[in-house]
Amino acid sequence: MRQAKEGDSVSLHYKGSFEDGTVFDSSETHGALKFTVGRGTVIPGFEEAVVGMKLGEAKTVTIAPEKGYGPRKEELLVRIARQELPPDLDPAVGQRIEFSKGDQRFELTVSEVTEEAVTFDANHPLAGKTLVFDLLLLEIE
Repeated sequence: MRQAKEGDSVSLHYKGSFEDGTVFDSSETHGALKFTVGRGTVIPGFEEAVVGMKLGEAKTVTIAPEKGYGPRKEELLVRIARQELPPDLDPAVGQRIEFSKGDQRFELTVSEVTEEAVTFDANHPLAGKTLVFDLLLLEIE
């Protein structure tokens, strides 16, 4: 039976959760995930898990941060004085806010709010987390 390998276009259902079982993403919400193995369009541990899977095969994989979204980096926390922010901005902890600088856009998470400043976190929301994925391979092209 054919197995997924680098260069193949694959389609699969997935459920992503944390080690405590909390689901953070699922193909039930977005539909089947399609990507080409080896192109780097998904996190490395996810891609590695798909290599060698057979059509119709299901499996569960645990992905460490190093093969996921990387470790959390403290240097990606940015504290900005309130007077440097737009006056109509009313930030709340956990809120995702988009900033732009020239042609670049950044989506940051508010991690702390005080009267003097707001701290933004530029880490990916899943950085530093161990991820568990349930996979079901639907197609290999």
